[in-house]
Amino acid sequence: MSWHLEPLVGFDLETTGTEPLEERIVSAAIVAVRGTDVVRQRNWLADPGIRIPAQASAIHGISTERAAAEGRPAAAVADEIAGTLTGYWRQGVPVVAYNAAFDLTLLAAELQRHQLPSLSDRLGGAMIGPVIDPYTIDRSVDRYRKGKRTLEAVCVEYGVVLEAAHDAGADALAAVRVALAIAERHPQVARLEPARLHERQIQWHAQWAADFQQFLRKNGTADAVIDGAWPLRELAPARG
Repeated sequence: MSWHLEPLVGFDLETTGTEPLEERIVSAAIVAVRGTDVVRQRNWLADPGIRIPAQASAIHGISTERAAAEGRPAAAVADEIAGTLTGYWRQGVPVVAYNAAFDLTLLAAELQRHQLPSLSDRLGGAMIGPVIDPYTIDRSVDRYRKGKRTLEAVCVEYGVVLEAAHDAGADALAAVRVALAIAERHPQVARLEPARLHERQIQWHAQWAADFQQFLRKNGTADAVIDGAWPLRELAPARG
């Protein structure tokens, strides 16, 4: 049976900014979906331990003051998120994350920052996955479509209702629904086993990164470096 007819788990983070190796978790959601039904959802609000920039608060609506008053310690939140995700992977359930390389890299950096076991360590040293990233898949199967590739834009393209953009729960659920819509529109994606789809996304992302880097350098950005790693970027060495 195709992966899109089996249980899936959506995952999303809202954060302090856009650099996954440096930013912190503010809120998170993991949504278990079977068919069109949400069967379980977990939400987290974290105190990131640093000030949330106004630009970030304007996007997800969470202020520094609210996070400090209502959020749980960042280390506890990161630990629970990692434990929940790896629990699903051990069951063979794919995790769906829109722009997975951002969310998973940021989570991995938080685990390292708080000296917690990595995602791989929690899986007995195995590689993480399977991961399904609608952003990476859509960019490959509909390469020449014009327009933005934000979650909101891709939801419109595939007829998915996004209830509240930049709410972690809403974005996680929308990511799953976009993945399902992509599978319906592109049977060649639906036919791939989750592990094979994971492998193909590694290749697709690397090719996109190489092509984009070449484009930037041809257009005057000689020092452009686009990271080709997916679904995790390489972390900086741990301090201390």
